[in-house]
Amino acid sequence: MAEERLFPSALNHKSSLQRIISKPSDETGELRLSIEDVRDEPDTVEAVGAFEVPRAKRLLQVALAVVYCLLAAGIVFGYAAFKPILVQEGVYRDRCTEEELVEGVRVCYQQELRLNFMFTVAAVATNVCALLVGTILDQYGPRVAGVIGSVLFASGCAGMAFSKEIQFIDPYPISYLLMAVGGPFIFIPSFHLANAFPHRSGLILSMLTGAFDSSSAIFLLYRMLYERLGGISLKEWFLGYLIVPVFILLVQLFVMPNSSYKTASELVDQVHTTQDIANWESDYLRDHESAEIESRLESRNRLITKIDRELGGHDGIKRSRLVEEKRETAGVWGVMHGKSVTTQLGSFWFWGIAGFTIIQMTRINYFVATIRPQYEFLLHSYPESVKINTFFDIALPLGGLFAIPFIGMVLDSLSTLTVLTVLVCIASTIGVLGLVENSTLTAYANILLFVAYRPFYYTVVSDYCAKVFGIATFGKVYGTVICLAGLFNFSQAGLDAITYVLCDGDPRPANLVLLLAAVVVGIALLLFVRSKGREARRQLLGEEARMAREENQVVR
Repeated sequence: MAEERLFPSALNHKSSLQRIISKPSDETGELRLSIEDVRDEPDTVEAVGAFEVPRAKRLLQVALAVVYCLLAAGIVFGYAAFKPILVQEGVYRDRCTEEELVEGVRVCYQQELRLNFMFTVAAVATNVCALLVGTILDQYGPRVAGVIGSVLFASGCAGMAFSKEIQFIDPYPISYLLMAVGGPFIFIPSFHLANAFPHRSGLILSMLTGAFDSSSAIFLLYRMLYERLGGISLKEWFLGYLIVPVFILLVQLFVMPNSSYKTASELVDQVHTTQDIANWESDYLRDHESAEIESRLESRNRLITKIDRELGGHDGIKRSRLVEEKRETAGVWGVMHGKSVTTQLGSFWFWGIAGFTIIQMTRINYFVATIRPQYEFLLHSYPESVKINTFFDIALPLGGLFAIPFIGMVLDSLSTLTVLTVLVCIASTIGVLGLVENSTLTAYANILLFVAYRPFYYTVVSDYCAKVFGIATFGKVYGTVICLAGLFNFSQAGLDAITYVLCDGDPRPANLVLLLAAVVVGIALLLFVRSKGREARRQLLGEEARMAREENQVVR
């Protein structure tokens, strides 16, 4: 084709989304050049460059996304604060036996299991639906995904509001499930807004992640109002909270973009494609006088300037390329790039991080759902367990806010192997602290470490998948990891059985099982990454040495 002969280098950019079209002008017969944006998949929604949208509108989009992520994205993970309200409202109290009711137990065994199951289903669904969210996001764009999220979240709120009027099914797990599934449909489509300002993408992503972590404070707010104002019923709270999904729906329809913003790498590739065309046009002008070509050349140069400004100002494009080159020399980065999804999912690079994620997500969600009964047993005091639970409810959202800036610094300054080592060590420490009895100080230390570890763990897993497997298959690989971890969360029923049936309420055996599993899988992952990382660096150095020898031979 003509475009391949004219611009071979432009077509060789492996991440480029452009196709160069050449065709004769209808009026002059001169060669007409343009860039037509195309996607690898014909049914996907085309991404847009940040420079194409006014800066004020992009600022508004980011601000509104942070607000609605704070209000809806992860509020189901504030279950530790919400659970006492459900208990006081008598939810599942009918599952208790007559003997338990006579004894006046605060929460009977079957009631505890049903309440925990309600959270388990929601936690599983939140993770499993990540694959579905990614598919809809790729095919139809972030606006459609966000609208679906607002409808699901509204349905969940309505179900909780009218739970006592619904008799033909159990409304609580279904309603909580709908709220949980609505969260990823609201949160994941907001990720692309980090590219609204490419040179500030890390800051924006941290704000969105911090909003997600802090959204668990919504149920803490509800519990505080419930206790201070004499009891705001589920119906009153959730009917009032319907204003949030309505707000999200309006924002999606009238403010948010229909297409995702292009990443910095895509912008750089667009610049290189545009530069190749501009270089040809400059050569064309030397041999032919053409006002149309000259005008188009000026337009392309203005486009390059705009993109450079979005990438950080002076020499932003060059700095973006240097960052990519630095990553390629890190050893772990890019080890599985270019491999098929089947090959990636069959490797220990995948199963190592998937196994560790499965264990840690089970541990995190189990702790969130059972923190009060765990410390009631470990401290042998219900009042102390209430204090611990209240402290945890406050610390969980704040931990995400305070930890996010430090997480970014750690990921930027330390190698992947070092980051994974820190992750495994902290996870092991939390596991050990969960076995200590009769120590209030240890309990508070465990909670502080846990609330800082949780956002760190989630961020490291996504960072690992991006670095090891690449952006091209990131959605499938990361989605599969989270999906598997979510499905395994059904094992919490087994952990409850171990705790309440076999061990008379003692949480330490279940915690010990999780600790040993985390240590074994974590060490195996570290040893593998260390070995393969060294091997990859040796191969890279060998390739550089070979290329250097070939260049020397050419010079001679």
